[in-house]
Amino acid sequence: MKEVHCNLCGQNDYSVRYPATLGREDHHAPDARAFRCTSLDYGRHAQIVTCNKCGHVYANPVWDEDELLMLYGDVEDTTYIEERIGRVLTFQKHLKAFEKITGPGNGRTLLDVGAYIGVFVDVACQAGWNASGVEPSAWAVEIARQQHLPILHGTLDHPDLAANSFEAITMWDVIEHVADPAGELAKAYKLLKPGGYIAVHTMDIDSLLSRLLGPRWPWLMTMHIQFFSQRTLATMLEKVGFEIVWSAVQGRYLRLNYLSSRLTGVVPAAGSLFDQAIHAFNIADRPIPINFGDLFTIYAKKVS
Repeated sequence: MKEVHCNLCGQNDYSVRYPATLGREDHHAPDARAFRCTSLDYGRHAQIVTCNKCGHVYANPVWDEDELLMLYGDVEDTTYIEERIGRVLTFQKHLKAFEKITGPGNGRTLLDVGAYIGVFVDVACQAGWNASGVEPSAWAVEIARQQHLPILHGTLDHPDLAANSFEAITMWDVIEHVADPAGELAKAYKLLKPGGYIAVHTMDIDSLLSRLLGPRWPWLMTMHIQFFSQRTLATMLEKVGFEIVWSAVQGRYLRLNYLSSRLTGVVPAAGSLFDQAIHAFNIADRPIPINFGDLFTIYAKKVS
């Protein structure tokens, strides 16, 4: 792990917000399982700091970019497949909201960054977009390709991604994982056509739930190394060149069985009781809308 400067303002002036809870061994060789989308690694994280200059919150020190890419390349996550119905409902909701800004797909190009097994790409294609994705996990790309979904293996540096070639780019739960979010947003800006839109969805470090739970906020995890508020993410997008169009809280759909597993990871006793109840009533597979107010989406436009 290495010391890093604030990715938003470039300064190296910070205060410790939450001390590290990782073991010493994780500093040198973290387990790739902690980087799965469905990881239950709640409460285990690197030192988290707040920039004294701009207020951005980030992990410091942190693994270098190449090591992170290797870890994400090794990720396998079968639990994600089991939760597909919740993901589909969530992405249908998100896409419908995004299209209020972009207009309908009608064959226009869309790139999903960090596409994983391609659920959003599939949803967007069915809605009329010419959608594709890019994803570092070899396992996830193979699952997507088995479904005949156009997912590139790699990152936004992939040679098949050309400048000014997409009408829309989406980053669902991606920006919090990357070592250089400003750099990734700048790459997305170059890939968008003038007038194109980006949607960025992430956790809100300034949310009421985050402030109430403090160090017990579940999103404090090994794989999360950037913690944005709506203000700091909007500032970063604007510094890259984007014009902010819309910013607000957005929830998601989860199967009750999956929600039970998340709750068990945070509060084992309550999770166990909840799990017994949903199975007793035979509703474990029922998806329900969940919104704790600590996830948000920003839409922004490439103006030139």
